[in-house]
Amino acid sequence: MSPTQAGAVVLAVHLLVIAFNVLGLAVIPLGAALGWAWVRVRWWRALHVLSWAVVALQAVLGRACFLTVWQDQVTGAGSQPPLIERWVNSVIYWPLPIWVFAGVYIALFAAVIAVWVLPATRPVRR
Repeated sequence: MSPTQAGAVVLAVHLLVIAFNVLGLAVIPLGAALGWAWVRVRWWRALHVLSWAVVALQAVLGRACFLTVWQDQVTGAGSQPPLIERWVNSVIYWPLPIWVFAGVYIALFAAVIAVWVLPATRPVRR
């Protein structure tokens, strides 16, 4: 596999993680309101909380996402700013310090914790 292909695989995984985090935050309360049983499955919700915890911890430590770093190492883009920073600058360009993003991620993590508590989770029944 070429470095470009490997980088594309890492990027695809990264986008899936982002989608899981963001959509999970919206789907869990919506699904609870609509009576979707799967949004209360404990292992799925725990994975969602864990994923957000990793994002928040990396932001608090002032570090780029490990998937961003990995992709940059695989593709040889290490001398450039991290992928997410390049994307934000080129698409949205928010010239904000890292602590702002850390604050946003922490607030979103707090929302994930609130979503963990309400609605309640339940173990998978067999």
